Amino acid sequence: MLWSGWGDPAKARELPEPVRRLLRDLLGVRAPSVPAASLESVRLPQAALTPAVLDALAGVVGAEHVLTGHEARVRHTRGKSTPDLLRMRAGDGCDAPDAVVLPASHEEVAELLRLCSRERVAVVPFGGGTSVVGGLTVERAGFAGVVALDLGRLDRLRSVDAESMVAEFEPGVRAPDAERLLAAHGLTLGHFPQSFEYATLGGFAAARSSGQASAGYGRFDDMVVGLTVATPAGTLELGQAPKSAAGPDLRQLVLGSEGVFGVITSLRLRVRRAPVERVYEGWRFASFERGSAAIRALAQNGPLPAVLRLSDETETMVGLAKPDAIGSGGSGCLLIAGYEGAPAAEPEGAPVTAPGEAAPGEAAPGEAAPGEGVSWEAVSDKAGFEGATGVTSGFGGLSLDDRRAAASAVLARFGGESLGIEPGRAWERGRFSAPYLRDSLLAAGATVETLETAGFWANLPRLYDAVRLALLGALGSPLVMCHVSHVYETGASLYFTVVTPQEDDPVAQWERAKAAANAAIVAAGGTITHHHGVGRDHRDAYAAELGPVGVAILEAVKASLDPAGILNPGVLLSRPEG
Repeated sequence: MLWSGWGDPAKARELPEPVRRLLRDLLGVRAPSVPAASLESVRLPQAALTPAVLDALAGVVGAEHVLTGHEARVRHTRGKSTPDLLRMRAGDGCDAPDAVVLPASHEEVAELLRLCSRERVAVVPFGGGTSVVGGLTVERAGFAGVVALDLGRLDRLRSVDAESMVAEFEPGVRAPDAERLLAAHGLTLGHFPQSFEYATLGGFAAARSSGQASAGYGRFDDMVVGLTVATPAGTLELGQAPKSAAGPDLRQLVLGSEGVFGVITSLRLRVRRAPVERVYEGWRFASFERGSAAIRALAQNGPLPAVLRLSDETETMVGLAKPDAIGSGGSGCLLIAGYEGAPAAEPEGAPVTAPGEAAPGEAAPGEAAPGEGVSWEAVSDKAGFEGATGVTSGFGGLSLDDRRAAASAVLARFGGESLGIEPGRAWERGRFSAPYLRDSLLAAGATVETLETAGFWANLPRLYDAVRLALLGALGSPLVMCHVSHVYETGASLYFTVVTPQEDDPVAQWERAKAAANAAIVAAGGTITHHHGVGRDHRDAYAAELGPVGVAILEAVKASLDPAGILNPGVLLSRPEG
């Protein structure tokens, strides 16, 4: 992972000159006057840990697994938000840990937490380092030092229960490795967030991650059936059955807790049969409103594709899926639908129609016109489920062809125009590349960042308008783009991307915009985060969303499991005064 940016340094590239010219002409972006710092020149605070504490840490994990060198400390400083990267590019490493410790077992993690509690050393659980909400930046005041607890050595697939469709992993397994290990058993998690190439399974659970195929596979927290958690107070073993009526489900307390209650050392995850085929295609809608109505119909009545995302007019026009051709996306709103599974044994000759009237419009190349196939009711009867409820349960028993045909009929009925598979292929090729484009834009002199929220369908237009207006008010004339990429029967997420010229202090510039957006989300009745997590950036807004009684509950849990307050201090919850 690039220390001052995202991903593989070999994949980083400068923006083409036509794109730079477009940014200059459209937004007034100018190249930064000061070059980015080198790794060696990053300024770090003097390490605070005493030799006695370092020796004690080495006694738990071995001296070779306690790292205090400059590079190790830099590479474990903060996460990958735009403010994080801007500070690193400026050579500011003031939040660096004093040491990086790499345990190899649950027992070593538990012993480290006991040791750090005794010595008042703050602990930052560290997986892939991909947090974009300040989740790896702790408040060190009042502590004898800070260690990054790197879980990279906890990287095994422990077991596969093919009968129950459950796999047990250690938390440091990176997502691509998890898919590779499961593929040997013909299985998949189906979890592909934008951070897929570098994030870890433990991080997915700790931040309630949601992947690009959430419409088909669910969020990551839907996949977790069991957890083992090391806390300073002892070990939690959670999840004896898929569901239980035995009191509150403590798994839900750990999921999304961002390392403040304990460190996840094992995950039992629901898995699925790996699909035989994946097909992604594009559709165009005249407006965001019309496209939203179409995806709401799919979410509420089915059939849901595995991937379903709708870009607004601005994001469509910019065309982020093709970085070399920014500004060539065209008019209207682009929808990407992705289907996974097995094709029909005998291909059907016509698509499936949705309930009600036949869809208007011309047929896509090679397909019958919408409305000429069998009814959606007939297909759902064949699959053995009704509406959207069964869609995320093994794809509802439908073949890929049946699901694609039925969903296409719904999209066409709402005025969608089929664009074929080329837009889907373009999205698939670039599905993990947006962070690289963000880095290129930062280097060119633009402030670029993302934020997200979610709300109920009835409130989504208000939420969309509120966030856009807040960003425009805070930044002047930025480029504000949005898409919906996670849908439910009752609502959906909104994911915003913002591009604006860098000011003299781009960190303060974004903090101003972020504060305005957070306030707008709270005022408009949305959740402060759908899948990025709380970290420090959303902490105050999360407290407002939760209310004082809710905050008091979490503070009581924190005091019980982590009485010394060493775990990720200042993340998720404010530290108690005094």
